Amino acid sequence: MQNSSISTGRKLYIRLMKGLCCLSAAITCGVALFLIGYVLVKGVPNVTWELVSTKLSYLDGTIGILPDILNTVYIIIATLLIVLPLGVGAAIYLTEYARNKRLVAVIEYAAETLSGIPSIIFGLVGMLLFANTFGSCLLAGALTLVIMNLPTVMRTAQESLKTVPQSYREGAFGLGAGKWRVVRTVVLPGCVDGVVTGCILSAGRILGESAALLFTAGVAHTLNDFFSGLGSPGATLTVALYLYAREPRPGAAEASFAIAAILMALTLVINLAAALAGRYFKKRSAL
Repeated sequence: MQNSSISTGRKLYIRLMKGLCCLSAAITCGVALFLIGYVLVKGVPNVTWELVSTKLSYLDGTIGILPDILNTVYIIIATLLIVLPLGVGAAIYLTEYARNKRLVAVIEYAAETLSGIPSIIFGLVGMLLFANTFGSCLLAGALTLVIMNLPTVMRTAQESLKTVPQSYREGAFGLGAGKWRVVRTVVLPGCVDGVVTGCILSAGRILGESAALLFTAGVAHTLNDFFSGLGSPGATLTVALYLYAREPRPGAAEASFAIAAILMALTLVINLAAALAGRYFKKRSAL
C-alpha cells in the first residue's frame, strides 16, 4: 500500500509539472504572438510607398522615413565592418594562439560582463568618448555599437572555433601546414556556420538598438549618402520610432506603428536568415 501511494503521488506530481510547463510555454507563445500580431495589424496598413520613399517635411506636414532607413543601413554596415574583424580575430587568438589560460579566462569573463551591461551605459560612454571627439554622427553611433557587439561576436566565434575537432588540426599539422594555414584552411571553414550566425544576430541587435544611439548618432532626419552620412547626425528607425511616438502632430502615431511593423518584419527576416545560414553551412561543411 505504501509503495502504491508513493507511485500515485509521484504520477500526480509529474502530471502537475508537465501541466505547468505546458502552461508556461503556452503563455510565452501567446504573448509573443499577441505582440507580433498587434504590431503588424496596427502598423502594416500605415506602411505606404510615400512613407518609405520620402523624407520628413515640416512645411507641408509630410512624414517620410527614407533617411531613417538609409541611416539604419549605414550604421549596420559601418558597425559590422569594424566589429567582425575585431571579434573574429580576437576569438582566433584566444582559441588558437593564446597560451596563458588565466589571461583567456579573464578576457572571457570581461566579455560576458560587457554583454550584460545596459545599453544606456554604452550610450553614455560613447557620448563621452566618440561624440565629444567626432560630434554627434553615425560614426560615433557605429563605434558605440562596436563596443556593445564586440563581446557577442567574439564569444560566438570562440565557441564555434572550439567545436572544430582537434584531430583536424593535428592532421593538418602532420601534413606540414603552418599554424595560420591550419586556421585559415581547416579551422575557419569548419566553424563558419557559427560565425555567420553570430554576425547575422549581431546585425539584428544593431537594428533594434535605440538608447545608445540617442546619445551618439543624433536625431536628424536628413538624407545623405554613405560617407557624408557617417559624419552627420542621423536618426535610425528605432530612434525615429521613439521620436514619432512622442510627437503630438497628426500622422506621427501612425508612422510610429508603421516603423514598428517594419522593424518587426526585419527582425523576423534576420532570425530566419540566421537559422537558414546555420543549416546551410552545416550541410556544406559535412559534405
